[in-house]
Amino acid sequence: MQFEKTNFAGLFIIKPNVLGDCRGWFMRTFSTDLFKKEITNFNSTWVQINHSFNEKKGTWRGFHFQNTPFQETKLIRCISGSVLDFALDLREGSKTFLKVFSVEISQKNKVMIYIPKGFAHGFLTLEDNSELIYMHDEYYHQESELGIRYNDPLLSINIQPLIISARDQNHKLLSNNFKGI
Repeated sequence: MQFEKTNFAGLFIIKPNVLGDCRGWFMRTFSTDLFKKEITNFNSTWVQINHSFNEKKGTWRGFHFQNTPFQETKLIRCISGSVLDFALDLREGSKTFLKVFSVEISQKNKVMIYIPKGFAHGFLTLEDNSELIYMHDEYYHQESELGIRYNDPLLSINIQPLIISARDQNHKLLSNNFKGI
């Protein structure tokens, strides 16, 4: 696996090594030892795996996160189709606070994104029938779940979703006093 640092502390793009032959291909998508070697202070234990199916191109999901003390680290992989994946830095005092990182992840490129605690996550489908697998190091905690609108004026995101849930469309806007989580 190749771990690529980003301009966002703790956020990585991970490119698995794909080994192919006449049977097809094989790749490792996680190894605790390798993650501990490549990611400073990696101590996640995956406790929940979620699977998202999105029927139509142009579907938006996000920005979702869990508040303290239920913040999550996520490892995200696209297993069908493709998405533009977004990580929004909400970490108080971070030099990339309220900045957005995006990367295309797809069934073809097999790229994964490792998002540490303190980020909100969202994605826009680029193809019909796109599916994601998410590994989480924290259980879902409904009372701590929050969201931020993709078109919040404090963010710089230029997308126009075709399909969005009422919940995601109605997240509260950030205030100028928002200091992070």
